[in-house]
Amino acid sequence: MSLVGLLLGKGGSEAQLGFLLSAAEEYGPVVGFRILNRRSLLLDHPDHIRYVLRTNNRNYLKSRHYEPVKLVVGEGLIANEGDAWRRQRRLMQPAFHRQRIADLASLMVDETEDRLERWASSPRGRGEPFDVSHEMTGLTLKIVAKALFGADVEEGRVGKIAEAQGFLNGYVDSRIGDLPRLPHWAPTPKNARFRRALGDLDEVVYSLIDERRERGEDEGDLLSVLLSARDEETGETMGEKQLRDEVMNLLIAGNETTAVALSWTWHLLHRHPGAERKLHEELGEVLGGRSPTFGDLPELAYARMLLKEAMRLYPPVWIVSRRPLEDDEIGGYRVPADATVLISPYVTHRNPAYWHRPGVFDPERFSAERSTGRPEFAYLPFGGGPRKCIGEHFAMTEGVLILAAIAQRYRLEPVPGHPVEPEPLVTLRPKRGVVVTLEARK
Repeated sequence: MSLVGLLLGKGGSEAQLGFLLSAAEEYGPVVGFRILNRRSLLLDHPDHIRYVLRTNNRNYLKSRHYEPVKLVVGEGLIANEGDAWRRQRRLMQPAFHRQRIADLASLMVDETEDRLERWASSPRGRGEPFDVSHEMTGLTLKIVAKALFGADVEEGRVGKIAEAQGFLNGYVDSRIGDLPRLPHWAPTPKNARFRRALGDLDEVVYSLIDERRERGEDEGDLLSVLLSARDEETGETMGEKQLRDEVMNLLIAGNETTAVALSWTWHLLHRHPGAERKLHEELGEVLGGRSPTFGDLPELAYARMLLKEAMRLYPPVWIVSRRPLEDDEIGGYRVPADATVLISPYVTHRNPAYWHRPGVFDPERFSAERSTGRPEFAYLPFGGGPRKCIGEHFAMTEGVLILAAIAQRYRLEPVPGHPVEPEPLVTLRPKRGVVVTLEARK
């Protein structure tokens, strides 16, 4: 199996992740190799990662591996670069201020409890197995769609977004893994379906933007903030295409990563009864049977630690890549311009120099006492530096509230014999899903 195959999807899940782990363990914090005759480096030291993502970040652009993602999200925050990216970041920052997210917390809880009611009235409430990762994807998509477009966005449009996004995610995954690739405009059945799915998604997004412009009101959602945002220097608002690209970024990134994190949390929680018991004790003490609120978040400390530990072991964004504009040096190694620099949270989160017994599920390693002295860039599920995920606070709020609302009402029992393993695609999803049955809690 070639190195290209291992890293780009041809060697199976265990081969890809195992190669990166063993390379870091055997060769140290900077590992050099070649992919398609291009110089590549894997970094596994917090200082080196900080240097690339923060200290000298202007020399490091997103690598060419992001090109398939740009087919869907365009020039939004995920893929944009340079001054254009910095302008967009400034324009979008107000959408993620603490008060905006606090205002959206009730939406997160309401949608979760609505889904719980549907579970209870369906065969799932009578013990029928189901894939909770699929359910988390549907739930987080509905939350982000309503957070973006308002609580009255119709079910039909949400369904159309879900159908199109499901195909587009798989299409992007396949283009990252396929070498060589046919151009996306080549007349193949798969490319034709890609164009239809992207067209369907564009139709929904543009129509919702146009309707909001016509109403001209701040309706308390994220789209209202984006429409009213003005550049501090020029006074300009976002153009139509840029607005579309940013909405696409939020729809996709704001849905996929949280759903993946929650899926792994459910998988891990019920393999560790002690952790599950502590969570239930906390929910009983803090909530006492009522719905969680934004104000409860400081008291839901163990729920937050659970989610953070799940993202340590299975970070949704398991690898990022950068390319330097100019020659550089990292850890005594020469980094030529246009090389590929790889940073893998999956690997760094398992580095025994910064994590005691790194393979063990231990949520309390994120307590304030045990976190003291840990390097900042030893833990980076949301990235780091200026390009750290703009939606981190939104995602953590959503994740903790969903976890609390569901765990207070149900235990999710894994179906015996169903294999669960990580699948390193664009995100680190559970391959074959996480199949569970519901057990009502008294």
